[in-house]
Amino acid sequence: MQRYRRPARILHWITAAIVLAMIPAGLVMVQKDAPFGDALFIFHKNMGVVVLALVLARLAYRWRHPPPPLNIPLAGVAKATHWLLYAALLVMAVSGYVRVTTGGFPLEMLDAIGLPRPAKNEAVAEIAKRVHWAAHYAVIGLVALHVAAALRHALRRDGVFSRML
Repeated sequence: MQRYRRPARILHWITAAIVLAMIPAGLVMVQKDAPFGDALFIFHKNMGVVVLALVLARLAYRWRHPPPPLNIPLAGVAKATHWLLYAALLVMAVSGYVRVTTGGFPLEMLDAIGLPRPAKNEAVAEIAKRVHWAAHYAVIGLVALHVAAALRHALRRDGVFSRML
């Protein structure tokens, strides 16, 4: 079975590592009296910017270099899951950015380079917060599905998992 190209694999694993770190950070940071709450918020906000850049880079790379063909019975399900995961990650990153910036909170990574910010708007921030909260269920579910499928293929040694190694 043909492997993904090296840049696609590198982008995948960097994105995966960051997202897998952001999920527990995001779940813990919103708890009352969360240990290291401020540090987790700073990490989560700034890594959201990185994830947005990575997903956009992955989509651009994928457009120029389509993935190798996947000839398995559930290839359509795999393809749909991948596109839904891209969409959910984009929704999470954009809604997080809108929530933070229109809520008047710092976004240290972008503030440091002087990127202009949208005006503070509590109504928009509240909508973005709700979108971000709802989308986190989709991201967690899709990541779990993706990881479960990857583990299944790794255990079956059918060549699908090794395409991304």
